[in-house]
Amino acid sequence: MAIQLFVPNFRVDECLAGIRECLEKGWTGLGFKTVEIENAWKQYTGLPHAHFLSSNTVGLHLAFHLFKEKYGWEDDAEVITTPLTFISTNHAIIQTGLKPVFADVDEYLCLDPVDVERKITPKTKALIYVGLGGNTGKYEAIVKLCKARGIKLILDAAHMSGTRLHGKHVGWDADVTVFSYQAVKNLATADSGMICFASAEDDERARKLTWLGINKDTYARTVTQGAYKWMYDVEELGFKYHGNSIMAAIALVSLKYLDRDNAYRRQLASWYEELLSGDELIRVVPIAPGCESSRHLFQVRVQKREQVLMALNEYEIHPGVHYRDNTEYGLYSFGAGTCPKAHEASKEILSLPMHMGVTRADVEFICEKLKSIVAVKF
Repeated sequence: MAIQLFVPNFRVDECLAGIRECLEKGWTGLGFKTVEIENAWKQYTGLPHAHFLSSNTVGLHLAFHLFKEKYGWEDDAEVITTPLTFISTNHAIIQTGLKPVFADVDEYLCLDPVDVERKITPKTKALIYVGLGGNTGKYEAIVKLCKARGIKLILDAAHMSGTRLHGKHVGWDADVTVFSYQAVKNLATADSGMICFASAEDDERARKLTWLGINKDTYARTVTQGAYKWMYDVEELGFKYHGNSIMAAIALVSLKYLDRDNAYRRQLASWYEELLSGDELIRVVPIAPGCESSRHLFQVRVQKREQVLMALNEYEIHPGVHYRDNTEYGLYSFGAGTCPKAHEASKEILSLPMHMGVTRADVEFICEKLKSIVAVKF
């Protein structure tokens, strides 16, 4: 049987029970379940605010849109970002009329504070930090740098549900943190996410912006006033970015098992590290000190990655690549050559299968085949 990179693990009966409750109550949109997941996420993470969204991607755009308008950033304002991420991270910058400035990565494949500092200019208004694979990298140094320079910090925590740094869930020291609950993430739904602003004022405004600029959502107009009240005001131009109760019902079940599932992911990572240690041809991407990673990814670096990937496929092993250097895409080619470490890494990185269905025997098989393949000179 093929060993896939990702296979989501839904507790089907529990998910169906939550969805059934939504259907029986006739409330499938923004409403009682979205409120429940927001409260549960705040309790789980310790973050002060949480707003349930239709995806992480819309949350990133929302964060930049809100900050740009709030602080009056010009269209040539710069946002420092990484080229080693999924394109939604950088699309959100351009979609808001801001300018991405690429900084290089370190050994953790996260933003390198040294190169970040080199890339700061008087036009730098924000930095977006991607915790790739659930790794925190040198995040604390980035936080200090942003605070010292008055730069807004957006944490793209798409891979970081359950990641803790020195025992504390990530996000508490960022201006805004955006999580992903997409289908193959650690906390899986079909697609949804959560945006967590540090500021109560920003959270309140975000709730209007995610419901088309309307000052009171349908659920609030029904529940808090006893009967549906049609009258509302539209205070600004907004978007339809809010999450729905069906996705929230699935998210609540996934959250229930998140720590247990992440613990198993860390066990898988430990097995991989044990079996790959000492092989000079396979470089394991390390986890930063003090980081209890969600282990969304387990990444290694190998030479002739494409040949290795195809050879693994012959054994029905299907790894992934996270990610291609974004400056290789036409849209971001203006940044080509500015981040040599990220560019080199993007040619070598390989994400090995990481999900609840992977066993110790699978890890042994994968490592055996990987070691034998890289030992061959293509």
